[in-house]
Amino acid sequence: MEDAVDHPVSLYAASKKANELMAHTYSHLYNLPTTGLRFFTVYGPWGRPDMSPILFADRIVRGEPIDVFNYGNHSRDFTYVDDIVEGVIRALDHVAQPDSVYDALLPNPGTSNAPYRVYNIGNDQPVQLMRFIELLEQNLGRQVEKRLLPMQPGDVPDTWADVSALRRDVGYAPSTPIETGVARFAQWYRDYYRTGA
Repeated sequence: MEDAVDHPVSLYAASKKANELMAHTYSHLYNLPTTGLRFFTVYGPWGRPDMSPILFADRIVRGEPIDVFNYGNHSRDFTYVDDIVEGVIRALDHVAQPDSVYDALLPNPGTSNAPYRVYNIGNDQPVQLMRFIELLEQNLGRQVEKRLLPMQPGDVPDTWADVSALRRDVGYAPSTPIETGVARFAQWYRDYYRTGA
């Protein structure tokens, strides 16, 4: 997590960066320890119904086409929810401390001379979007028509969570392969929505 994110390409990304800046300011002004956690493409049971895993599953089960942006040439660091929870719990036990070697002339975006820290929580293994869809199809027992469309404004072609700082500081190690996570998600989806798929 040593990458700067000072040029967001969407309002969503800008709002996340603004949150991190406000947290840093509180840490600096009031010596209040803050730790920011950047989640990467979380999927699994009880996911948000407006996000692609559930939207895709709904359309696959109903036999409706799905929109696939960037002509399917996306990759995402899909992260199973259990791995996210593991990272959050591990981070809770490590209160942010000032970075003793912080250099304001060569700043590290993930640390500060204030008690502030930012970590990525992800699977550390990007997966092609088309592979994710293929696994959903296999686990839901139905192929789906894919409407290949150009990339949406404000989207990025690829994401990859560098979790080396979280691994180093708290021993984080994501352990759910995409095949296992999608199978668990699909089973939950069938049970919860009683699809019979």
